[in-house]
Amino acid sequence: MDDANDDGGANEESGAVGDGAADAANTADTLVLDPVADGSRSAAATGGDGHRDGGEGESGDEGEAESIETALQRQRRAALARRRSKSVSALLLLGGGYLLQVAGIVDAHAPFVVFGAVLGLLTEVLMPSRARKMTRQLRRAQFTPPARQMLRDALLLGGLGRLDVLRPGGAGALLLGAVLLCWALHFFCQAIAGAVRTRRRLPVVTRNIDASALRLSSSPPALFVKRATLRLTGVSVLTTAGIGASAMTGELGWAQAAVWSCAVGVLAGTGWLATWLLPGKQVVGEEEALAWLDQWLAEYRPTVGMYFSGGASSAYQANMWLSTLAELDGRPLIVLRERFMVQKIDATDIPIVCIPKVTHLMRLEHSTLKVLLHPANSGKTAQVLRIPTLKHAFINHGESDKLSSCNPYAKAYDQVWVAGEAARERYAQACIGVEDKDVVEVGRPQLAPIQPAGARAVGDRAGYLTVLYAPTWEGYTDDPGHTSVVLAGENIVQALLADPKVRLLYKPHPMTGTIDPRAGAADRRIRALVREANAERDGEEPSPEAVAALEEAARELKALTRADVRRHADEVERMLRQSAPEPGRAQVAAEALRTWEEAYWAAKPPWQHRVITRSRPSLFGCFNEADVLVSDVSSVVSDYLSSEKPYAVTNTSGMDDDSFRSACPTVRAATILGPDGSGIPGLLHSVRHPEEDTLAPARAALKVRLLGPAEPPSLVRFNRAVQALAQAAEAREQRMRAAECRTGESERGQAVESEQGQAVAEVLGEDERL
Repeated sequence: MDDANDDGGANEESGAVGDGAADAANTADTLVLDPVADGSRSAAATGGDGHRDGGEGESGDEGEAESIETALQRQRRAALARRRSKSVSALLLLGGGYLLQVAGIVDAHAPFVVFGAVLGLLTEVLMPSRARKMTRQLRRAQFTPPARQMLRDALLLGGLGRLDVLRPGGAGALLLGAVLLCWALHFFCQAIAGAVRTRRRLPVVTRNIDASALRLSSSPPALFVKRATLRLTGVSVLTTAGIGASAMTGELGWAQAAVWSCAVGVLAGTGWLATWLLPGKQVVGEEEALAWLDQWLAEYRPTVGMYFSGGASSAYQANMWLSTLAELDGRPLIVLRERFMVQKIDATDIPIVCIPKVTHLMRLEHSTLKVLLHPANSGKTAQVLRIPTLKHAFINHGESDKLSSCNPYAKAYDQVWVAGEAARERYAQACIGVEDKDVVEVGRPQLAPIQPAGARAVGDRAGYLTVLYAPTWEGYTDDPGHTSVVLAGENIVQALLADPKVRLLYKPHPMTGTIDPRAGAADRRIRALVREANAERDGEEPSPEAVAALEEAARELKALTRADVRRHADEVERMLRQSAPEPGRAQVAAEALRTWEEAYWAAKPPWQHRVITRSRPSLFGCFNEADVLVSDVSSVVSDYLSSEKPYAVTNTSGMDDDSFRSACPTVRAATILGPDGSGIPGLLHSVRHPEEDTLAPARAALKVRLLGPAEPPSLVRFNRAVQALAQAAEAREQRMRAAECRTGESERGQAVESEQGQAVAEVLGEDERL
């Protein structure tokens, strides 16, 4: 499970408002879920100040759970009603278009015939984005877009016949033949496109590797190989326009010109597409590609790898370890399982290999790879654990006090690497089968970019105190204390915005609202509050020089990090374009990123609140910009603690403050905020007056407990752990070889004894016969 409020690139940054639940919107039929204000408010009110006792506390918990469930049910009913209304509307529009065409044929009324076809086409264009569920249902019923368009074309031709524009023989026969040819070419093009895609689908996908030996080539035209809906829509618009013009004017030439032009265009495109099936443009076959992979592994001789499998929004879990992996001794490698994930990995010089099939993955057994690092658990992790020559370490993608940081899956690995002593104790207390001897403290090497307290004066941005509010997401459980966004987010933001000398940086988790629609609704309301607060503020704007510097830094960064491939390029072309990089490219890109972040903050008004959801500026960049953090129980707190700057944690768990501190070690050096935002004024006062900050010694001590000692550096400890695990893998492999040798010698000895016994028996048998 995801603990980190990192900048995985799933979101977009803006000064006011964005959609942090973009991934959810892509899979749900409803575009926007309306907030249930009364349900959220009642839940927040039920949370109270967290001080309950006896029967009242139990009654309050039951009431809160009931209120939350009621709100969720209301959300689901509203979403279901919207989905149904959109589906019914789409179906009515489609049916209405056909009925209009039929009515036009019956009454010999050309406008009805034409308008019905146009209405159907417009509905086809809008359905994929506005009524996805109905689109899927029609596909399941085999009433696909081609079938629907064929029916419209048939009705159009019927209308021409009824209007006495289309007559038997001569030009009429030519038009019918052209229409049939268009459809035949469409399906022929689909068949060719399927063959091309199949021939160009390699068993391995690479990046940062010279794979030219696989006979890579540029991808075929996207309009003909994978954008069939767009191609069909374009042809349909042209043919409908031509036939409609003929229906309205009585001149068949318009239809002839449009249909024959489309037929010639599709024929030419299909012929061009078919050239990718010629030997000169084909990539190598599966066996040859796998042989190339074996050869490349033998030449590169990787020693340590990072294994990752997951969804599109989880790529940040791997990206946070790229800098650490690049600085290790030896030859690193990134092993992926999903093809799309190759392009989700951030800029790096580390070779990337995606091996989708488990049978092909087993080839790693014969490579020099000894250690695999796992930043996340997944169903496909069990497949790579079967390779006996590898040792596996779970490095996680963030540590917190939540139960998800101690997943029972961890016992499947050879070792579990944690930041500090607190995580070791967490595993011991969880009793999930992870033995203490298998827990290794390595620190958090990727926290090096975080600046310590004192690196920048408090409130140095024109006197404004910068507060970073970075809540976690709702998670997969029903725990109301998982995220503060639902129960406390608006109260916290309102309390911060009420201070005229506070600048708020709001950075929601990338997955906010993907599970609980109330979290997405609360997130949108918070963004609206920020937008309204900015509208009421005014101040000095940044200098033109600062804005120009940001634009220049953005151009340089884009030139270093963008992939030099076309938008619709396929895997093969991307492998060709993203070959072995120039040495040191990643270091140059990292320096360009640091320059961009400095320019970004300098080019933004110091009084303006920000909603930050893009991958840039990064979470660590926000840490360095902030004077104080407000967050939840998550790895964000642990990482921010490396700066030793003040922080606050929201208590929406229902526990009293003492119990909350006892249950969550990361909270012990924090200011605790109530669901109503209580504690904000005191927090801001202590930040503005460091001499009154009584929690500073506790933060210093907790930092060591959570993240480990400063010496030796975390990267050194991490590298030593890699080397030690690699030596253990080598030792195990030697023991396996020795055991195989002993087994082989024993089998050979038994064979010799058997042969000798058989010879004696034969001699005895001969003596008996004598």
